[in-house]
This record gives sequence, structure tokens and C-alpha cells, in this order.
Amino acid sequence: MRASEQPPKRIPSGDRAAAKRRAIVRAATDAFLRDGYGVGMDTIAAEAGVAKVTVYNHFGSKEALFTAIVGDLLDAALAESTRLVEERLGSSTDVRADLVAICEAWVAGHATPEVLALHNAVMGSMPRLPELGRTWQEQGPERFHLIVRAALASLVERGELAIDDIELAAIQLSGLVLMPHIAYGSAGSAPDADLTQRLITGGVDMFLARYRPGVTTSGWTATRRTVGPPPAPHLGGKAGGGRADR
Repeated sequence: MRASEQPPKRIPSGDRAAAKRRAIVRAATDAFLRDGYGVGMDTIAAEAGVAKVTVYNHFGSKEALFTAIVGDLLDAALAESTRLVEERLGSSTDVRADLVAICEAWVAGHATPEVLALHNAVMGSMPRLPELGRTWQEQGPERFHLIVRAALASLVERGELAIDDIELAAIQLSGLVLMPHIAYGSAGSAPDADLTQRLITGGVDMFLARYRPGVTTSGWTATRRTVGPPPAPHLGGKAGGGRADR
């Protein structure tokens, strides 16, 4: 590590320092999303309106700055869904309605162009900087899953749900409602508003169909569409398309 990239002995503090830190993070976020991890610290400093040494005084290295950006964006992405889980799910009187509201906030926080672009930037940097992927995982999915698992365990204790494997159930819920938006949105083909709502409500209904008390895996029955092929998903392009009835 170059001497200029050594961690600072004293991190700047005070209102003025906090304002400079916010300016650096904002400029660095824009630069990283625009140019990727290869963007120079000179560019970031210039766009933030500060000296290059000021950037290093606050963050020590480009890696530390990128890690801070990941943390800040994921904090914002998870803020509302985390609040809803903590306030409503553990003591829910309408599990379906509360799960739908939580998943709506969960998807809304992650489906922004900024978060999706950051996701792509992190994934693209992992061969060189695998620790960035770990940071994303720890500050995003793992952190939120811990909160969801605690709430699901509370619902199990109250008899609202029957879940043997809480960890598996939390991952399944994420897979049903969030991952389609990450997968398609990261490729520039985000589901439109109608499909987003159907993915959320349909995913919650599938989750509850599996984990309501009295349901067993061997007792499941599958329904199958028998008339015509399934409709094409409405990804990207013009919004407003619903199911294509045939």
C-alpha cells in the first residue's frame, strides 16, 4: 500500500468535516457508478470540491471509500423494510398484509437505478476485490435476513406460521419477491409496476401457502395452467401491461 493510502491517524470530525464527508461520498458514488472502480481519486476529489488529501484523511483508501458507499446505500435501501419488520411483523395481526407491505418496501429500496448499478459495480469488482462482495452480503442480505428470521421465529412461537427451518424460509422469501427484481433490473429490464406487484403478492401467497399451520410438503397440490402458453413477463419498456388472457 502506498504511503498516501495509509489509514489516517485521526479521522476529521465536526460539522464541517461531516459536510465534506457527505460531499466525498456523493461524488464518489456518482463516479463509481459512472466509471467503475477504476475511477481515480483525483477525479473524486475534484468532483467533491475538496483536496485529494482530504479524501484520504476521511477514508484512507479507495477500497475504504467504496465500502462506505456500499454501506450507506444499503442502509438507505433497507431502512423502511427494516422498520416495518421490527414494528409490525413480530406482533402482526394480519400476517399477509404485513408481509406484503414489508416486501413492497424491500423491493422499492433495492430496485432503484442507483442500487442496481452499485450491485453491478460490486459484482464486477469481485475478481479483484472479493471483500467488496462480502461487504455487500454482510450489510445487505445477511443483515436483513437476521431481522426477518427473528420476526419469523416470533410468528412461529405465536402459532401464526409453522416453519421448521427459519433460515431456509427467509432465503425463500427473498428469492420469491426480491431476486427477480435484482436479476432483471441489473440487466436493465426491470419488471414494470404491475408485474412487480404480482411478484410481491404472488410470492407472499406462495410463502404462506407453504408455511401456514397445517400445511405439509406431502400435502401440497399444484395447479397447472392448461389453456395456452404462459404470458410473457412485462420487463422494461412501457408499463401498464397485466396478464395476457388467452
